[in-house]
Amino acid sequence: MSKESEDFSTEIVQRGVENSGPNAGSISFSVRVRPRLPDFLSSVNLKYVKLGYGYLISHRLYLLLAPPLLAGFVARIGNFTWHDLYDKYGLIDILFISALLFILLYFYIDFTPGSTYLLDFSCFRPSNEYKISKAEFIELAKKSGNFNDATTEFQERVLKKSGMGDETYLPKGVFRPGYRNSLKDGREEVSMVMFGAINDLLAATKVKAKDITILIVNCGILNTTPSLSSMIVNHFKLRHDIHSFNLGGMGCGAGITAIDLAKDLLDAYPRTYALVVSTEAVSSTWYTGNDIEMQLPNCFFRMGAAAIMLSNFRLDKWRAKYELKQLVRTHKGMDNRSYKSIHQREDSEGRKGLCVSKDIIEVGGHALKANITTLGPLVLPVSEQFHFFTNLILKKKKAKPYIPDYKLAFEHMCILATSKKVLDEIQKNLELTEEYMEASRKTLERFGNTSSSSTWYELAYLEFNSRIKRGDRVCQIACGAGFMCNSVVWKALRNVRKPKHSPWIEDEG
Repeated sequence: MSKESEDFSTEIVQRGVENSGPNAGSISFSVRVRPRLPDFLSSVNLKYVKLGYGYLISHRLYLLLAPPLLAGFVARIGNFTWHDLYDKYGLIDILFISALLFILLYFYIDFTPGSTYLLDFSCFRPSNEYKISKAEFIELAKKSGNFNDATTEFQERVLKKSGMGDETYLPKGVFRPGYRNSLKDGREEVSMVMFGAINDLLAATKVKAKDITILIVNCGILNTTPSLSSMIVNHFKLRHDIHSFNLGGMGCGAGITAIDLAKDLLDAYPRTYALVVSTEAVSSTWYTGNDIEMQLPNCFFRMGAAAIMLSNFRLDKWRAKYELKQLVRTHKGMDNRSYKSIHQREDSEGRKGLCVSKDIIEVGGHALKANITTLGPLVLPVSEQFHFFTNLILKKKKAKPYIPDYKLAFEHMCILATSKKVLDEIQKNLELTEEYMEASRKTLERFGNTSSSSTWYELAYLEFNSRIKRGDRVCQIACGAGFMCNSVVWKALRNVRKPKHSPWIEDEG
């Protein structure tokens, strides 16, 4: 089979009974050809392998320098005794030198970049009045008068195969006849989800609002003036010298981008708390036209927000849930197909919406493949890397390269809950078990695609089911417009008990 044919999947579709013509009365079929994820096992781009090892060496340079420096120090003072010290210096001098050394050591430890700890996080769950079933979605879409019959039929087909359940959340005002995106609706929605998530987080961490030094908010479509981050500063009365950032236009992958920015800022500012808020305004992404390429966000995006509290206080290690271990960001924007795969535009009638290209699955697959190939050297056991390199050097020309088993690198995976089809393809290509996919599938079913906050609902699912044990590694993977694929690895610092507050705790709210 040619390489080109391997990039597509075929599906036999029954078209029904022919009503006329020479084949009248017989059942007809058609073959539908669709793009698919690239076969991860067919090739390995060594550029990304090299990039991964570059990160490993730059992040572990001290491991190369420490042994020779330690050996030189031991050799220099090997014959030095306390008697020599007393003969040369008096007691006052010794005490002064010792105090000076301790002070220098304290400042070195305190001011050098340390670990980034995740104290806790919170995911917002809207009230039941926002719940919407798939049947109600179609009913409201028909009554709105905003969509023609072909569009509603397309929406119905997509929802049927989406993997979403009947309890996702959506602002039903978007189904108003003649609805147009407005700043008022957008602000009201993000205020509810963001403030709700932050309130729960502050209550869980006991961190005071005035102690937060860094604030990062990401929302893809809704960008207001003042910014969303300013809305939070104003509502919670955060400090006047806060380092505030607002990220937009990056889609579902922006949540991990925000974590990366927070880590860099924490490295620059010791003894600091950073608040990261990830959300998307569904009322602002909603499209009221009939361009099929712009209907997928309507079908999949749902309400949600996550608030994450990060710290670089060394003593916070004893109360934090996780420690950030690795973070890799891959951007494919230099490729035109990738760049144009998700973009906001206007249709022929001037209605704004997100256009999703037919190439999105293939484009996303290449970005994911590049990202995990870069991540591999940072997380895989030495044995797996050894097998990979020996196979790469000794393999025959037509043999497929050895692909490391990523299940040995992580105990849990939180893959962006985009759609059932995408999750099926990722599971197949990475050879993941149902256990690794459970959090993503359950989140898609219960909450839909909440954009950049989706992977946090998945981690909340794992915590709710008491899956996280001390030492477990959790990998979050998300893709976004641009086109980008980002991944972050957390290590559990303790057994995470079932939380008292979780979006997965059902109540009558």
